[in-house]
Amino acid sequence: MPVGSIKKKFADKKIGVLMGGRSGEREISLRSGRNVLAALKRQGFKAVGIDVGTDVAKKLTAQKIEVAFIILHGKYGEDGTIQGLLEMMDIPYTGSGVLASALAMHKGYSKKIFKEQGIPTPDYLWIARGDDPAKTAQQAQDDLGLPLIIKPLEEGSSIGVSVVKNHRDAVSGFKKLHRKYGGLIAERLITGMNITTGILGNGRKAKALPILELVPKNEFYDFQAKYTKGMTEFIIPARLPGSLYRRAQETALAAHHALGCHGWSRVDAIVDRAGTPYILEVNTLPGMTDLSDLPAEAQVAGMGYDEVVLTILDSAKI
Repeated sequence: MPVGSIKKKFADKKIGVLMGGRSGEREISLRSGRNVLAALKRQGFKAVGIDVGTDVAKKLTAQKIEVAFIILHGKYGEDGTIQGLLEMMDIPYTGSGVLASALAMHKGYSKKIFKEQGIPTPDYLWIARGDDPAKTAQQAQDDLGLPLIIKPLEEGSSIGVSVVKNHRDAVSGFKKLHRKYGGLIAERLITGMNITTGILGNGRKAKALPILELVPKNEFYDFQAKYTKGMTEFIIPARLPGSLYRRAQETALAAHHALGCHGWSRVDAIVDRAGTPYILEVNTLPGMTDLSDLPAEAQVAGMGYDEVVLTILDSAKI
């Protein structure tokens, strides 16, 4: 939809930018939210910031919010929880719906869907909350080999993710994450190029942005590398040959559609030495900070930050 039409569509709506939240990514969300709020105000919208807590329903009612721009990260924001509340309150919101949000946040279910759809994703072992961590650590080594990746089942932005290289580290890592997060995923370690691809657009009109290649200074693209300036080198467009570049974009878009995502997302992947792009996860509410991936990709595509925000706003179904 043309910029003028989007602005006209939302001109008389009071927009609440939902930020903060209760997850381990609260501070990142606040940084994203402040940027989005400033962009909306620059474009003349009636927008206010809503710091999301257990009283969010009262705040939405008190502020008479008519459209929610969700920029929460992690649990209670990216997992379908806030989307369900907004639907109960009849408040249109940006981005993916309840089911797509929940599926993308849950690494076990999303990987099942990728496998069923023929979308490459690393082999994995799903470790449930009640499983014995010592036994599953051994099973993961038998099934996936060493080294391997372990990560929480339902967290985002590399929180709790670690690489284990021997049996002792696998057992201790499984026990530690099990106590803190409950369910886990063990994943075969794929070595190659770390890439991420932003997706923008509604329904089948969604398009992949230029691919960003990530060269972290840490062993892998962890939380510190993601949000600390200077810890990762960003290369756009990624240094992939033309046909592989297009295939990586198509695979990212396929993962977005497979989960039923809407409006926008960021798809993280690794391209191995044989040229296969393996999807790691889909983030339905990517960061919008000064260091975030998706705005940087959009800039290379010729889109300024304000235009990206406007495009995301258009995903709200009013």
